[in-house]
Amino acid sequence: MAAAGNVQNLSNMSHDHILSLIKPTHDHHGEEKPDYVDPLLGVVGNILKRTSHVIDNLVRGTKPQEERLEEKVPKYASFPSPTCMLKTLSSEMACKAPADAHTHATTMSILGKLSKYSWDTKAVLTIAAFAMEYGDFLLLVSLNSSHDQLAESVGILKRAPAMLNHLGSKKFKDAIVELDGLIKNTLKVIESIFAFEKLYFKYCSYDTEDVTELSTAMKRIPVDVYWAIITIAACTTQMRYCISGDEVNKQQLSRFHEKITTTLQFLKTQEELCQIEIDSLEARKELRKLSQAPSGIVKLLKALIFRKHAVHEPLIIEGCSKVEIKRVDINDLENKNVLLFISGLDISIDDISILNPIYDEIVKKDEYKILWIPIVDRWTVDLKNKFEKLRLMMKWYTVKYFSPIVGIKFISKDWKYQKRSMQVLQINSQGSVEYLNLVHRIQLWGGKAFPFNKPISIDNWMGDLIVGINRPDQSPLVIDENKYFFLYGGKCKEWVQRFNKKAIDMAKDPIIRNISKIPILESFCVGKDSGWEDDHRILGRFWNKVESLFLIINTTGNLKTVRNHAVTSNEIRKLFSYKNEKGWAVLCKGSSVVLAGHWEIIDRVVDDFNKWKVYVRDRGLEHTITQHHVNIKKEVPQPCCRVDISMGAGHAFPDDLTCPYCNHSMETYKSFMCCHTVDADAMNGGSR
Repeated sequence: MAAAGNVQNLSNMSHDHILSLIKPTHDHHGEEKPDYVDPLLGVVGNILKRTSHVIDNLVRGTKPQEERLEEKVPKYASFPSPTCMLKTLSSEMACKAPADAHTHATTMSILGKLSKYSWDTKAVLTIAAFAMEYGDFLLLVSLNSSHDQLAESVGILKRAPAMLNHLGSKKFKDAIVELDGLIKNTLKVIESIFAFEKLYFKYCSYDTEDVTELSTAMKRIPVDVYWAIITIAACTTQMRYCISGDEVNKQQLSRFHEKITTTLQFLKTQEELCQIEIDSLEARKELRKLSQAPSGIVKLLKALIFRKHAVHEPLIIEGCSKVEIKRVDINDLENKNVLLFISGLDISIDDISILNPIYDEIVKKDEYKILWIPIVDRWTVDLKNKFEKLRLMMKWYTVKYFSPIVGIKFISKDWKYQKRSMQVLQINSQGSVEYLNLVHRIQLWGGKAFPFNKPISIDNWMGDLIVGINRPDQSPLVIDENKYFFLYGGKCKEWVQRFNKKAIDMAKDPIIRNISKIPILESFCVGKDSGWEDDHRILGRFWNKVESLFLIINTTGNLKTVRNHAVTSNEIRKLFSYKNEKGWAVLCKGSSVVLAGHWEIIDRVVDDFNKWKVYVRDRGLEHTITQHHVNIKKEVPQPCCRVDISMGAGHAFPDDLTCPYCNHSMETYKSFMCCHTVDADAMNGGSR
């Protein structure tokens, strides 16, 4: 109790300081919570509601109709009331001088006496001790004019007539009303704490990350209990003033009122957040059951989207509805196959446009529907406006909501959705997920990918990569199977420009153009100094396609290829490894890759052009440049090969990856990256 005597001003005590003072008073091994605590809290609520009626009658002269409160505390007379403990606590709080040091010391003493009990039990017992005396006193006041001699005599001992004598004073009436209001709010705080303890007992077996809001509330409970008890102690002291009218005994309650009000506001907010969190946990359990035993697409979507305790239910609306929102009944999706498009609001115009070819395919049939579920943690006015702009770009159905959807945990945990990513799932009419993420197929093949159960050839993979990419003059790049071309790029603008000049010089050389009669050798830049107006956007689209192709070929079995699958996979891996390099180049003949080179090696190959070009007439360009490339690789140390895979939604990552150069197993690292993308970039079609 030495620490208690040092407290002179409660306003200067921080949360952490209070916690350091009260922790030693708590027996963490005990945590007793007797069976009577629940009905005891109900009785306290019953008492304090009825005492408020007495106060209203005395101070305001009103006689409000009393509620029937007995039903709230069934059989409360049958539980063993801890009378001795309540008397002890009441005695501890009685007849104390109105000072912070005394009130704090009383609180610490009470916490010491209740050390073996759980935090919520400490608060319930303390307010029960107060309610017993407070209710007893006001009962005697209300019976004072009933001509009951016993009540009048006991009332004299309790000084009930003294309180009645002061009722003519407005100052006195205000003090009684203030006391009654504060104790009612303190009861609400304790009821909230009690409810949190119940929830924690029910959900404590879950991972902390699944109950973050509940964990946040639980961490505050010891200090919230301290403030509840010290407020009750202050109210007990103030009762002396209400009885005697002696200004010496007056306790200032304003600071306690302010603290209890703030605490109550926090707890109410936290209750709402916890309810959302718990609804999500319960929905996840239900969705897991439905995943194991599908019961139809509508039942799955209802469990995914609609919250039991939602104030405003989400709407399913038609896309592109500018004038009025056209609501869609979820039951209209019965017997449909649904492509579920899941993303945040950071998606670009390009991201949205990749679904347009799929929509154009499925709109021909009535068996499929596309439904966009935007994932937003906390809605703001700006995000709501952004949502409206995005949905007007979409032709398909959209879920409109402004509080977290109930299935968010299931989407992130079980369907592996991650922020700043997109996911397209195919769910059949029975409610079974057939494909967890189709984004890569759609990104690469567009409408040709539909229906998604058909095998797809990757023989023309280079052609698939450059679809939608234009030349600097905006004419489309089209692969001619009889022509050679360089595709090149890199992070270093100077290297890209140097290579471009060398490639042009090679194409203009008489041996290449005339003597060897080689089909036109062209060169196309992907990256710095490409000549494209929207270089960043095109570059992002190209590498997204490369990554999609890489993931498809390394994780998907439903592929059809004529050429050697291992060779094709190796070529794609090699190209993907160039994404963050200073420079790179790929020489192709039509859709076939002749060679792919890292900047250090490809530099040597083109620099030595005058050495090997003399063999082109007899051996051909392909054989000559490939052989020289092989020779250079023997001379130049092979640089490290690095493959960066974004942690996108629903990825099936390869368990093991072999190096495209040496066939050794590649080491696995984890890295984090930020491209400093602002929200406006997404709206302007910036690359993801």
